[in-house]
Amino acid sequence: MGQHFSLATCDMVGFDLDHTLCRYNVPESTPLIYNSFAQFLVKEKGYDKELLNVTPEDWDFCCKGLALDLEDGNFLKLADNGTVLRASHGTKMMTPAVLAEAYGKKEWKHFLSDTGMACRSGKYYFYDNYFDLPGALLCARVVDYLTKQNNGQKTFDFWKDIVAAIQHNYKMSAFKENCGIYFPEIKRDPGRYLHSCPESVKKWLRQLKNAGKILLLITSSHSDYCRLLCEYILGNDFADLFDIVITNALKPGFFSHLPNQRPFRILENDEEQEALPSLDKPGWYSQGNAVHLYELLKKMTGKPEPKVVYFGDSMHSDIFPARHYSNWETVLILEELRGDEGTRRQRPEESEPLEKKGKYEGPKAKPLNTSSKKWGSFFIDSILGLENTEDSLVYTWCCKRISTYSTIAIPSIEAIAELPLDYKFTRFSSSNSKTAGYYPNPPLALSSDDILITK
Repeated sequence: MGQHFSLATCDMVGFDLDHTLCRYNVPESTPLIYNSFAQFLVKEKGYDKELLNVTPEDWDFCCKGLALDLEDGNFLKLADNGTVLRASHGTKMMTPAVLAEAYGKKEWKHFLSDTGMACRSGKYYFYDNYFDLPGALLCARVVDYLTKQNNGQKTFDFWKDIVAAIQHNYKMSAFKENCGIYFPEIKRDPGRYLHSCPESVKKWLRQLKNAGKILLLITSSHSDYCRLLCEYILGNDFADLFDIVITNALKPGFFSHLPNQRPFRILENDEEQEALPSLDKPGWYSQGNAVHLYELLKKMTGKPEPKVVYFGDSMHSDIFPARHYSNWETVLILEELRGDEGTRRQRPEESEPLEKKGKYEGPKAKPLNTSSKKWGSFFIDSILGLENTEDSLVYTWCCKRISTYSTIAIPSIEAIAELPLDYKFTRFSSSNSKTAGYYPNPPLALSSDDILITK
């Protein structure tokens, strides 16, 4: 593939929507998502009302990259070789002694090193994006409650209730029916939860279009919610920017399923209609698959192997499947890189004025792109050395996946919007350093001169 990557060489530029093109005001949206689930559990499933009370300190539990073992209620942070670096039972962190007894230095029983773990297994759930994280805190608190109620209960059966809460709030008809808590609140006050795209990003999208690139929007959100987001962040003429819009894409299945398992469907008034045998022209569609999309791209470009780059924030839904199944170039939107920005600048006086901060009356979520005190860095962690030797630092499983499946990783689209389209990014590759693909800077956790990563 060469050492460098440039947008100028790509025929199609594709984007995920949530937390990629559309940036959320995370300290506001996080409590909203949490509340949408917690209210359902309390009112419909009879869970303890204490679930509704969240302190600012509670949000520190939220950390991307955790796996929840659905059988025993344990949350795990994994090293790149599948061993367990840290663990908690519910929100209660395990001591090193308990951790060693429970997991030792063995690979976790569900770890799959070759293609990565599935996020939707019946035995565990993997939290890898900002929509997921409030659910991690809620599930941990549910485990606390059940453990206390049942005198140290060892096995748990709460996941079906979590799935019911998700279905209630986010089912396909929820937006239209004003069902649940989440959609009605976003509709009522989108400016509280969404950031408009900066003018630099809008100009960059038009620049890509004018350069002859085919622009693609592919989201698992439904068409009505997609339209609300896009009109707010890009303007009422947003559809003019994109050649193809695909909603309810049901990623990662969009990439992994065969065409006959997941055909494209046309939409009428946001309702899905008949399945299409193939994709013949640009437009707005629902569901679908990457194979038929690529066939259309060949027709549109006249090239036997057109080159695609896809921007997304979820390793599970966007980056891994686009690279693994479709061999697309992938740009990971990694907000954890934003967490370093203030530290690098060291100018706290630049923080937002008080009068501009959000008005959410509930307990504020911490900025989720900063390190958790409970879980440590998203990128590296220490493992206890043998006997009295020093602790040694290792890459996390998430960090390894970034360098394996991403072409580059950036904090936001805004970070590259003012670069020329032929700018040459240094890509992640086995021949480059582990930090080469991060733009504009590697995470501070990986860039300190005194860090020695063992393998």
